[in-house]
Amino acid sequence: MNPTSNKPVVCIFCSSSSDVSERIKSGAAEFARLLAENHFSVLYGGTTCGLMKIVADSHKSAGGRLIGVVPQYMIDRGIQHPDLDEMQAVEDLRPRKQAMLDKSDYIVALPGGIGTYDEFFDLLTMKQLARHDRPMFLLNIDNFFGPLLALFQHGIAQKTIRVEHLNLFQVADTPEQLMKMIGAHHSMQVCN
Repeated sequence: MNPTSNKPVVCIFCSSSSDVSERIKSGAAEFARLLAENHFSVLYGGTTCGLMKIVADSHKSAGGRLIGVVPQYMIDRGIQHPDLDEMQAVEDLRPRKQAMLDKSDYIVALPGGIGTYDEFFDLLTMKQLARHDRPMFLLNIDNFFGPLLALFQHGIAQKTIRVEHLNLFQVADTPEQLMKMIGAHHSMQVCN
């Protein structure tokens, strides 16, 4: 758990584009709201860009705690979110991923582009190599990750991915389903 707060921290990777579908926007906003209502903090890239801003605004408007890890060059451009409860400036994207991992209890990828895939796969590889044990999730809004999940199956068929590596993360199709998955895991951790 994040040492500066008693709330568990969910790291969210998602698109910096605002051109995503309305279903993706509403699903991301709903998930961020549910996290706030269930007393989870949100940790994200800390900017006002695209889906990232929608997640941040929804979480804050529901009373949530918002943590941003922002590269200095983005701060210099003035795109950090003005309502962050906590902000950590980092030099670049590589240390940003490490800082986000260090501060998080859970890792969630929402629909996104190359940056989201980079973040998710980097941390998934680290988990495969036993460098962290955070629960990881994909929120498959409107079957966004369907082609990626098919690619995993293709890798399994081609013997480039082991079937057990699919156990390194879980997939939820709705914000409510994902909230239940995270909530159930958190309850188990609190009771242990």
